[in-house]
Amino acid sequence: MKTRRIGTVEVSAIGLGGMPMSIEGRPDEARSLATIHAALDAGVTLIDTADAYHLHADEVGHNESLIAKALASHPRGSEVLVATKGGHLRPGDGSWTLNGTPEHLRAACEASLKRLGVEAIGLYQFHRPDPKVPYEESVGGLRDLLDEGKIQQAGISNADPEQIRSAQEILGGRLVSVQNQFSPAFRSSEPELELCTELGIAFLPWSPFGGIRRAGELGSSHGAFARIAEAHGVSPQQVCLAWMLAKSPVVVPIPGSSRPETIRDSVGAAELVLDEGELAELDAA
Repeated sequence: MKTRRIGTVEVSAIGLGGMPMSIEGRPDEARSLATIHAALDAGVTLIDTADAYHLHADEVGHNESLIAKALASHPRGSEVLVATKGGHLRPGDGSWTLNGTPEHLRAACEASLKRLGVEAIGLYQFHRPDPKVPYEESVGGLRDLLDEGKIQQAGISNADPEQIRSAQEILGGRLVSVQNQFSPAFRSSEPELELCTELGIAFLPWSPFGGIRRAGELGSSHGAFARIAEAHGVSPQQVCLAWMLAKSPVVVPIPGSSRPETIRDSVGAAELVLDEGELAELDAA
């Protein structure tokens, strides 16, 4: 498996997004554990999660607990960087709410530490800006957690260029990752990707296939991906990830998966080389 860097840590060029294993339509635990183990067997050393990846109000951190269980039962579990997030909440009625106060982030971090069974979280990210809380205060909460050693590295998610620069300043140059939505159907995060490339900050595209419901439609909705996939004898999803990897050395895609076969397929993107003509065609698709 080829590798890339998130701050001081070398990780697999393709990560695993844990969300589909804990929200609506989630599989049984056995299949989820098999999916995580398949990822590790294929060389994945980055898993993305969040305390908000759950269904019901009484199971906050479902995905974190699932990942902790999977890592504890695999010989390579200790090699994985677990990236989790705080500041986004699911009350249990299907909605998503926000709490970006430093007090909430501290409490959320402490709870995540317990669920993950670690003394310090490898990468902790502020999940989404809260309009009711000044951004500087939220990121200041991250800074405090970093200074205290509760988290080893800090990142932000769903941020614009101004917020990236602000976070980098507040964290004293220690911002290591930005996790934004980016896919063939959603390319408005190009400015953030360009800024991360300039600053040497890892860019983690979430929903790289356009979301759980649209992942299987990638080839039909964006024809170039299907044509190039056929030429290489691979899936459109693999072409999509290879296209993202070619955009910048700071890109580390985190495709969500809830089946062993889909994460195995995604991992193949790390070895897929697309030529300049193919990349140009995909850029224009």
